[in-house]
Amino acid sequence: MTKQIWRCLWVGLCSLFLAGVSFGQDKIPFFVSGKKQGMLPAIVQNNTTYLDIQKTARKLGADVAFFARSKQAKITARGFYAILTAELDEVVLNAQAVRLSAPVLVKGGEMLAPVDFFLLPQISQALGKEISFSQGALQVERPFGLERLENVFSADEGRLIFRPRHAVTWSSITPNSHSVEVTFSNVTIKRDESFRFKTGFISSVKIYQERNNAVLRVMLGKKAKQWKVEEQHGKIYFRAGTKLAPLAPAIQPPPAKIAVTEKQPVLQQPSMLTEESSTEELSPASKEVVVAPVEVKVKPAPELTVKPAPTPVITTARKKMRIVVDPGHGGKDPGAVRSRTREKDLNLAVSKELYKLLKKGGFEVSITREEDVFIPLYDRSKLSNKFKADLFVSVHTNSSKNRNANGFEVYFRSEKATDKEAAETAALENEAMQYEEVHYNFVDALLQSLAKNEYINESSKLAGYVRNAVYKQPGIGIGVNQNNSVRQANFYVLKGVQSPAILIEMGYISNQKDRGRLTQSGVQKKMAQGIYNGIYNYAKQEGWIN
Repeated sequence: MTKQIWRCLWVGLCSLFLAGVSFGQDKIPFFVSGKKQGMLPAIVQNNTTYLDIQKTARKLGADVAFFARSKQAKITARGFYAILTAELDEVVLNAQAVRLSAPVLVKGGEMLAPVDFFLLPQISQALGKEISFSQGALQVERPFGLERLENVFSADEGRLIFRPRHAVTWSSITPNSHSVEVTFSNVTIKRDESFRFKTGFISSVKIYQERNNAVLRVMLGKKAKQWKVEEQHGKIYFRAGTKLAPLAPAIQPPPAKIAVTEKQPVLQQPSMLTEESSTEELSPASKEVVVAPVEVKVKPAPELTVKPAPTPVITTARKKMRIVVDPGHGGKDPGAVRSRTREKDLNLAVSKELYKLLKKGGFEVSITREEDVFIPLYDRSKLSNKFKADLFVSVHTNSSKNRNANGFEVYFRSEKATDKEAAETAALENEAMQYEEVHYNFVDALLQSLAKNEYINESSKLAGYVRNAVYKQPGIGIGVNQNNSVRQANFYVLKGVQSPAILIEMGYISNQKDRGRLTQSGVQKKMAQGIYNGIYNYAKQEGWIN
């Protein structure tokens, strides 16, 4: 009986041990510039190392916030944010989806991410640090262009070997007969270091950063009669010895010979190329390939008649066109702010005026917000689809570092931006995602966005009508460039909208003149009237209005 009890206990202990094989809790060292700075909570599960999100992010210098209801973590740094969701292997980095090697975990009330999340280049760039995982430790270095690889000593000389990441220039001085100082210009050394050696060629070494330059100071040993700094094979060598022989040249592998066992025909492309001759002979004496010239005749490609794809037409099954008006930003998301003027307030004021005009004009209208509340970007497109909207109009105010940038613009969604400025505008508006606590179902968004291509032409057409109407509307006082004010960019708020959709930038809040105009209630009403006129003209052209 006693043996059976002990056997059961032993089996139970073994089971607990085996259960922990796939999930073992541990800690890993955290190094900064080669110096240990504590330990980080970590686990290994299914051969993947996971790190505690909160403690690791804070060690790296980022801020972390948790949202218990949605089981999410948001990591923020200057100009950067990341949203991680439990049980998903997809994270959001500055409004872009990135897939990890494994899903985020929740264990014991803590969230953990696979180590490759912290190795993403976006995080290194945002934090201004180089992050790596090697030998079971998280390593952090400053961004560098020059690193010391190793110190090598032989019976003839001592060498300090460096590897530059780009072209490096240097100069050297000899403060006295037994010391050398080498300055590498405009480069950052990986880490400051110092060494002492018991050799006759190099006595001690100090490597450090001094402003924009990396400095190498060497105390020579008694046997060092010569020294030099030279570059070869992509490395920089500091050498000290009695008599320095030239560095050995790089060994070049012999050229590979091609063995041909049979003739290989030239591939023929149907209806385009005709092979006149193709011969390959193997010379018995030299065993080298001799390829006879190939004469190729090019036949003209047959003319193809391509019928243009039919342009989608908005259905006229209903008597009234349905329109969703979307005031950008709101609540905890103020949008762009200048001189106490908040974008969210301007957007709401004009949107409410536009809503009134559309209702009065006989359209069926819904507005995503009527007060200062926050609505996630993804929910805005869902509201539009639920309303079965025929048009989606998102109202915003632009901003730029260039205070001279000004004028009205209207955008429609495309994966490829019109230009750099359009891409920057989309990135600015997409920043609203950092305020969202609910993870975006990218599978649903992808499926919905498959429909976006059929609405690109209609969205572009609607954008043109609105631009022209605002241009003709008196009393606004904000410039409308007829050549480039209709633009395209990848706005997340327009993603998944199952109808023609546009995003309006009424002017630049960063421009004193535009801001001054948009804060006036009279101009806000005129802006709404111009947008309404464009929508009306589009609806009439498409047969919604007799």
